[in-house]
Amino acid sequence: MALIPSSFFGGRRSNIFDPFSLDVWDPLQDFPFTGGALSVPRSGFASDTAAVANTRIDWKETPEAHVFKADLPGLKKEEVKVEVEEGRVLQISGERNKEKEEKNDRWHRVERSSGRFLRRFRLPENAKVDEVKAAMENGVLTVTVPKEKVERPDVKAIDISG
Repeated sequence: MALIPSSFFGGRRSNIFDPFSLDVWDPLQDFPFTGGALSVPRSGFASDTAAVANTRIDWKETPEAHVFKADLPGLKKEEVKVEVEEGRVLQISGERNKEKEEKNDRWHRVERSSGRFLRRFRLPENAKVDEVKAAMENGVLTVTVPKEKVERPDVKAIDISG
């Protein structure tokens, strides 16, 4: 039972009792950008942006290393690149392909992002960039960047006279 006219949402299905039926309205959805680097239709631009934005990465620091974990469901390790650029920039990139559409398919919802993704992180001075290791298991990429051990000088207690 649609309580909001479908024309209000550009002809899309809407039902206030179904929270997943109301898509976010984008006033620039079909507006093509002209000139310059953004001369692609917004729909293509938006899907690439969504893929980048949806690549979730955690970065934690342990006493021994910097550890990055990226959620990359459905990707194989061959579809992901891990590189160190410009000396101290860790770059994680890849591409998630769109599912092939058949002529008789009728899609009801498309929420999984597709397209290229790229994330960069400037590593701190104590990172051993020549010893970076990466592993992929169950759709989670783990990149481990060992840290150089910082030698702390011995602390000598000084007696306070008084």
